[in-house]
Amino acid sequence: SGKYDIVFQSQNGKNENAVGLFKQTGNKITGTFLRITGDSRYLEGSVDGNHFYLSGFIGSSPAYYKGTFSKEGKIVGEAMSARGNTPFTGTQNQNAALPDATKLTFLKEGYKTLDFSLPDVNGKKISLKDEKFKNKVVILTITGTWCPNCVDEAAFIAPWYKENRSRGVEVIGIHYERQLDSAFVKKALGRFRDKFGIEYDQVIAGKPDKKQVAESLPGLSNFLSFPTMIIIDKNGNVAQIHTGYSGPATGKYYTDFVKAFNDEIDGLLSKKLL
Repeated sequence: SGKYDIVFQSQNGKNENAVGLFKQTGNKITGTFLRITGDSRYLEGSVDGNHFYLSGFIGSSPAYYKGTFSKEGKIVGEAMSARGNTPFTGTQNQNAALPDATKLTFLKEGYKTLDFSLPDVNGKKISLKDEKFKNKVVILTITGTWCPNCVDEAAFIAPWYKENRSRGVEVIGIHYERQLDSAFVKKALGRFRDKFGIEYDQVIAGKPDKKQVAESLPGLSNFLSFPTMIIIDKNGNVAQIHTGYSGPATGKYYTDFVKAFNDEIDGLLSKKLL
């Protein structure tokens, strides 16, 4: 049990830092891995001696982790999925942490906001310059129906929007989908909308590729993750950019995010227009 500094060793030679959260009760173990992009959702499994086995569904594919742990607080293991196997190591550290998610992606020099005009599933162009968004706090979420952490984010933001829209808040889901033909997009976004009861605008920006994000939102620098949340203040300027999403499986990380998010929105709503 406990918190671990984890290093995933990818095949391209680039290591990825993560935080492992584990809880052992008898021979049962639950946990998740937090990355900059988001978490591995709910994992559970068993312990046999000093061997552990964890599994769960991340999106449409199963994920499987196995490894060994030592009394000295070390972990050696392997993550297995349809995309291949990734070895990882870990060291127990109750202070293990990821970089500040609001400091990773930012605006390019000279930019104060994001300027776009993108179509919804019916071809209607939507822009931050529309009267609907004037003098309001606007949340942009860079998302996709294929993305597990985006799904978790939608499960949070859709009911939140219903509860808070009357306060002068709007949301736009900026979708990057694996197929862009109109029939697929209508069906995929329609299911997404129905599943979570989404009442905010959804637009189509391209395929889930960092180059396409850069082309459709040229003011962004160092885009890293689906999802990424961008909060626009009442004057139309970017107030915060949050990379990734730590969902309910992360426990305190999730509740801390919800509190920080609500505090940020409350603060922006309380400020007077310039």
